[in-house]
Amino acid sequence: MAQTLYDFEALDIAGQPVPLSRFKGKPLLIVNTASACGFTPQFAGLEELHKAYGGQGLVVLGFPCNQFGRQDPGSNDEIGAFCQKNYGVSFQMMGKIDVNGSDAHPLYQWLTREAPGLLGSKAIKWNFTKFLVGRDGQVRKRYAPTDTPKSLAKDVEAALAA
Repeated sequence: MAQTLYDFEALDIAGQPVPLSRFKGKPLLIVNTASACGFTPQFAGLEELHKAYGGQGLVVLGFPCNQFGRQDPGSNDEIGAFCQKNYGVSFQMMGKIDVNGSDAHPLYQWLTREAPGLLGSKAIKWNFTKFLVGRDGQVRKRYAPTDTPKSLAKDVEAALAA
């Protein structure tokens, strides 16, 4: 049974395995993304957080997901190109995954167990649900899709200071 974020591995957008232990000691912001969603402009805000706090240790991980209104149907290559071209994304984009259901990536099974949503719901409700993970690999907070990246700055600063 996984105890921390560092117990997981995921594929990056190029299909290469990434042991999340690589980020040990750094706070992470993990987001399920989509390229054709009303919240897609949040890529710009996520990039701003990455640029503002990446030098202090923050790691932003974007996980494309096509489970909500089929708003990210493209291949990993297409998604990566879209993020770069339209939002200048330089933070780490990962390979497309499921975040709900029997095929949900083990990382997301763990995240939703560790930080349930409103009224204890474990399911991810929509694209751009965010999880802030502390330097210790434990989930600090879960954020709704409507929470803008900019609104997370104080929590990110607290995670960096911890």
